[in-house]
Amino acid sequence: MTRQRKAPAAAPSAGPDREELRADCGDCFGLCCVALPFARSADFAVDKPAGKPCGNLDAGFRCGIHARLRQEGYRGCTVFDCFGAGQKVSQVTYGGRDWRRAPGTAREMFEVFPVMRQLHELLWYVAEGLDVPVARPVHKQLRRIESRLRDLTRGEPAALLALDVNALRGEVNVLLLRVGELVREQVPGRTRNHRGADLMGARLAGADLRGASLRGALLVAADLSGADLRMSDLIGADLRDADLGGADLTGSVFLTQAQVNAARGDGTTRLPVSLSRPPHWLPQGRGELREAARRRVGRTASEHG
Repeated sequence: MTRQRKAPAAAPSAGPDREELRADCGDCFGLCCVALPFARSADFAVDKPAGKPCGNLDAGFRCGIHARLRQEGYRGCTVFDCFGAGQKVSQVTYGGRDWRRAPGTAREMFEVFPVMRQLHELLWYVAEGLDVPVARPVHKQLRRIESRLRDLTRGEPAALLALDVNALRGEVNVLLLRVGELVREQVPGRTRNHRGADLMGARLAGADLRGASLRGALLVAADLSGADLRMSDLIGADLRDADLGGADLTGSVFLTQAQVNAARGDGTTRLPVSLSRPPHWLPQGRGELREAARRRVGRTASEHG
């Protein structure tokens, strides 16, 4: 007989504050608009090499079409998340000296930015692990690695560029994997293991994916509408254009804002409390939209009756 495990009750956040791991474009020198390359595609309207400012970046390091990015063909910009690395590099690493007034720093700054972004992403995952009560057995180790990561983010540019980030990721991932296991063990019975699976376009509407491992799974354009994804591990899952309408992702771990932004959802999608509903998502669920349309048709018919 399978031992029944009781899901833990909600508990106040015990982990570190994650506000500094959220992008603050007002304190950044537009680094994602300059340092990173993009290719003309469904996500970007033009080609741009790394190190060249986007044509939409204004003199104050603001995006001139921020409110119209999707309409102008820059969908990729709306799903990117630097995890607060932009303001850290701008205000801490370079002490508020921007690459326009100090052009000698530009090339180095643009190389430091993606390294800092990876460190901040790891800090986000570690902070989430510390927020999970059932992951208490690894909290001590997570706090040690958190302290180490924070020290690294305060390093000089040369030290940051010398880091072996891949080795560091591997070290942190051992702990994150254990966090995911501890969370998934709270779901009764045997859970699904779709780690690294190719589920592109899969029809998973209404699927019971509680406690599933979806680490690194390819879920591009998958139909996950109404799916139960509570307490699933979603680290690295590719959710581009996945339908999350009505899906329940509460209690899932390692889901990021960038993944949510890349997916499609609606007013009935349930997200972890640390994440926000993207403005481009539908405000209502499918059923609500159908009912609203039915009422409009009914009113029109009565007006012309």
